[in-house]
Amino acid sequence: MLDIAQLPPEAFRRWDETPDAWFYAAPRFVTHIDAGAIAAVTQLYRELFPPGGGILDVCSSWVSHLPEEVGYREVVGIGMNAAELAANPRLTRRLVHDLNADPRLPLADASLDAAGLCVSVDYLTNPVAVLRDIGRVLRPGGPLVITFSNRCFPTKAIAIWLTLNDPQRCRLVEGCLQAAGLWRDIQTLDRSPGGGDPLYAVVGRRA
Repeated sequence: MLDIAQLPPEAFRRWDETPDAWFYAAPRFVTHIDAGAIAAVTQLYRELFPPGGGILDVCSSWVSHLPEEVGYREVVGIGMNAAELAANPRLTRRLVHDLNADPRLPLADASLDAAGLCVSVDYLTNPVAVLRDIGRVLRPGGPLVITFSNRCFPTKAIAIWLTLNDPQRCRLVEGCLQAAGLWRDIQTLDRSPGGGDPLYAVVGRRA
């Protein structure tokens, strides 16, 4: 686990510091990891998200990778592109919100039961603040599943992400969750399916 407090501000800057709204203005109806890695994300959600619960999809897109056979009370998607969110059939609420401009989620305290942050943690310029606010929104005991691979848009990924290998990235995400101060039972899982994109998860539960 990395000590986030020891990292300089430059660690969370990007090559491209133009407004993120410009970068995400055009919808991208593609998936950013392969089918095996997507199936691994879905299986984690199947294992950890409560059926019938309220789910938060952070940095959402046109797909949420939720298991098709499981129903949820609501699925709230927060993302950067309105067209992508509109095309996502699993979402019951759609919120366009730039977490790098404002890390506070436009949601009530303790209003949802679980959250997923899929292949996007590497783009957050203030990940500790975002993870802390996700904790505010979840009920006690609710899981947060942060998944990532070794693929990214390098111009928008934070600088430190590009300097680390996969195990070090896991420790970075663990450190961000620890620094956020609202999470317990933090663990890292390697769910790489083999033969394709790797898939790692850092999971915590709302204290």
